[in-house]
Amino acid sequence: MELLWEVAGWGGAVAILSAYLAVSMGWWKAGQGFQTANLVGSCAFIVNGAFHGAWPSVVTNVAWFLISAVALFRMRSAREPSVGEAPATQLPGVPDTTGQLAIVEPRPAAGCV
Repeated sequence: MELLWEVAGWGGAVAILSAYLAVSMGWWKAGQGFQTANLVGSCAFIVNGAFHGAWPSVVTNVAWFLISAVALFRMRSAREPSVGEAPATQLPGVPDTTGQLAIVEPRPAAGCV
């Protein structure tokens, strides 16, 4: 069982350091993948630190976990329109800056239904 806690600690280290390296080198943006790696890595560090009784490390990683969780929640909230909110309309001739495919439907002629 001790091996499991050690593997968790090393796995957490790899997750967090790999994400930090990828963002620092410009391979990733500090987005959802980065925050997810930090979330998973901090969970692994919490387990490993608790097993070893390293409470300052556990508290630090609980904070790290909460920061990542809040960031992921905010990213998710920013993507999804709230209930009753109409999705943004893409107007013809206006560049699409959302990175999403816009489908513009023609309007029916006056008098046609």
